[in-house]
Amino acid sequence: MGSVGSVPRLVVAAPASGSGKTTVATGLMAAWSARGMAVSPHKVGPDYIDPGYHALATGRVGRNLDAYLCGAELVAPLFAHGARGCDIAVVEGVMGLFDGASGEGELASTAQVAKLLRAPVVLVVDASAQARSVAALVHGFVSFDPEVRVGGVILNKVASDRHEAVLRETLEATGVPVLGVLRRGAVVETPSRHLGLVPVAERAADAVAAVEAMGAMVAEGCDLAGLVALASSAGPLVGAAWDADEALVSSPPPPLPFPSLGAAPPDPPVGPGGPRPQTPDGLERAVVALAGGAAFSFSYAEHAELLTAAGAEVVTFDPLRDEELPEGTSGVVIGGGFPEVYASELSANEALRRQIAELAASGTPVAAECAGLLYLCRELDGMPMCGVLDASARMSERLTLGYRDAVAVSDGVLAVAGTRMRGHEFHRTVVEPGAGASPAWGVRVPERRVEGFVEGGVHASYLHTHWASAPGVARRFVERCRTS
Repeated sequence: MGSVGSVPRLVVAAPASGSGKTTVATGLMAAWSARGMAVSPHKVGPDYIDPGYHALATGRVGRNLDAYLCGAELVAPLFAHGARGCDIAVVEGVMGLFDGASGEGELASTAQVAKLLRAPVVLVVDASAQARSVAALVHGFVSFDPEVRVGGVILNKVASDRHEAVLRETLEATGVPVLGVLRRGAVVETPSRHLGLVPVAERAADAVAAVEAMGAMVAEGCDLAGLVALASSAGPLVGAAWDADEALVSSPPPPLPFPSLGAAPPDPPVGPGGPRPQTPDGLERAVVALAGGAAFSFSYAEHAELLTAAGAEVVTFDPLRDEELPEGTSGVVIGGGFPEVYASELSANEALRRQIAELAASGTPVAAECAGLLYLCRELDGMPMCGVLDASARMSERLTLGYRDAVAVSDGVLAVAGTRMRGHEFHRTVVEPGAGASPAWGVRVPERRVEGFVEGGVHASYLHTHWASAPGVARRFVERCRTS
C-alpha cells in the first residue's frame, strides 16, 4: 500500500474538443522527460489512443482516470498507483473542461477529476479567431465552478506577435497568467481516421517523430518552470494508492464451482521450460494470452495487473504475426482495437484463427470486447475470422458512442447474472445478430436492449469495461482458467 501523497500534478483542459489538449499534454510530458524528469501520464475518460502517445513521451504506461467507469472514489488511488516514484504528473482532460457523462452533471468530466485530485488546471485556448473576447472566455471558465482552480492559460494557434500582445494585455484583467503561446503555423502531424487519432502501435517511427515534435514545440512556446511551479501547488491528498493484490483481497470471491465443469482436470505435464511460476498459495499460474499489436492495442494496464494478482502469467501475443498462442495457454483476453483496418491480415493468419476456435470449443475461457468480438465472429467485412461466434461483422456509417450502465444477463467467465458494471461503447461496426441465445449484457442507454454472447467459456461483447471497478472479474476469469 502506498500513500497518494503530494506528487506535483497538472490537469491540461480546454473550453472544447479540438483546442489542442493532446498536443500540449503530450508535449509537456515529452519536454519534461527530455529534461530528465520522471513524468506520470494520465488521461481523463475511457480513451485508449491518447495514452499510447503519452507512453511514448514518458516511457511509462499511460493510465486512464474515469469516474464513470471506476467510480469517483477510485480516481485518486488509481492516479497514485500510476504516479508512484514520479517527479511530476500530467493529466490530459477530455472534451471541454466541464463536459462529462451526458445528463449526469459533472460526472466523468475533467473538472470533477481535477477536484478529486486537488490539481490546478491549465486551460488550452484556441485563440485563432479571438482577440479581446478571450478574456471573457477565460473569466467564464475561472468563475463557473470556484472549486476548480484554473491556474494558467496556454494560448494556441496565435497568429503573430501583435496578436499575442493583444491577447496577453486583455488577459491581464482576469488575473490568470499566460504560461504558453503556440503559433498557428506550428502544427504537428497526427493522422486521424474513423475513430480519432491513429494509435501509436500502428505508426511506429512516425509516432515517435510526432511526439518529439510536440515536445520541442511546447518547450519553445511554454514556460516550463512556471508550469512546474503550478503543478507543485497541488493540494495534498490523503489515502492509499490502488494496488491490484489488495483490490482482489477486498473484493468478494467468485461463486464456485462453475457450472458444468465437473472435477478439476489433472495437473498438466511440465514442459521443457520447467515448472511454471506459482502463486503465493502454491497454485500454478494460469497462462493468460493477452492480444496486442497494431490490431488490438486497446487495453487498460490494470487488467493485466489484476490478472497477474489473481494468479495468471500474462503473455502478450500479436494476432497479426503470431501463428500460435503462447505455450500452455489456458485463457485468452482479446481487447479493443482496429481489426477492421487489418481484416485481410487477420484472416490470412489461418493457423491462429483455427487454434483460437479449437480452444473456445474446448471450453477454454475467452474474454473479448469490441475488437475482440469482431475477431471471434464468422466474418468481418466478408473476410473469414475465427468463427467462434455464429455472427458476422461489418463496417457501418453510424458511430456508436457513449457510456453504458450494464447488468450481466447470463452466468459466464467474467460475471454471474445480475452483476452490475459500467462500460463504454465506441465503434463504427455492426455485428449481426447483436446478441446470442445467452446474451452478455443488458443495457439501458440509449435504449433497453441485450447484447453480446456468452457461450461455453466465451464472453464477447461490444462493451469496454474497467476491471478496477470490479476486481472479482479478473479473479473469476483466472479461476475458470485453472479449472477448465
